Amino acid sequence: IDTDGEDAPTKESLSRTSVFQYPHLLLGVLCLFLYVGVEVMAGDAIGAYGKELGLPLDETKYFTSFTLFAMLAGYVIGIFTIPKYISQQKALAVSALLGILFSIGAYLSEGYTAIVCIALLGLANALMWPAIFPLAIKGLGRFTKIGSAMLIMGISGGAIIPLIYTTLKDKAIFSNATSFLICMLPAYLYILYYSVKGHQAGWQKTDKNAFPLGALKEVP
Repeated sequence: IDTDGEDAPTKESLSRTSVFQYPHLLLGVLCLFLYVGVEVMAGDAIGAYGKELGLPLDETKYFTSFTLFAMLAGYVIGIFTIPKYISQQKALAVSALLGILFSIGAYLSEGYTAIVCIALLGLANALMWPAIFPLAIKGLGRFTKIGSAMLIMGISGGAIIPLIYTTLKDKAIFSNATSFLICMLPAYLYILYYSVKGHQAGWQKTDKNAFPLGALKEVP
């Protein structure tokens, strides 16, 4: 990002007077909110999930490290594959699909199989941040800084979504597995939507030249 030049109006931002006139940014803020929420769930809630399954504490306290190892594997995969073999946009879609698959797998299974599925969510989450952020700020021009600040506010999802999960299960509103699925599946479905369609919102009709469809094959 050219922080010295972003305050000058660009061709695509001359007709817009507010950062709120960029639907793809607003949808991106929600996307990042949900992503950070499920990322924290995969890392921090895995121990609580194991405890609810009746697994011993001397084992569940190490479960978070499994998620972190899976994330590390995802980072390494990203280094060698993006953007040489796959764009960040497609990587986000694949990651969302993996998140959906592993979330359902955790719901349908029990014991250590469920824990493995949750740990593998670390792999699904690894490439999301570096894909969502550039997709959301693309084409903001002089609004790039405030748009980035709005995205950073989306990190609050990491505090709110795990709280929803614990509230649902602790108050016996839903079972542990159902509470987990309620928090995870809609989030990954939305992330998938953003990767396929949401990141282009507001550009298709009036700004095709400024932000052509499929332009994000390689984002620095």
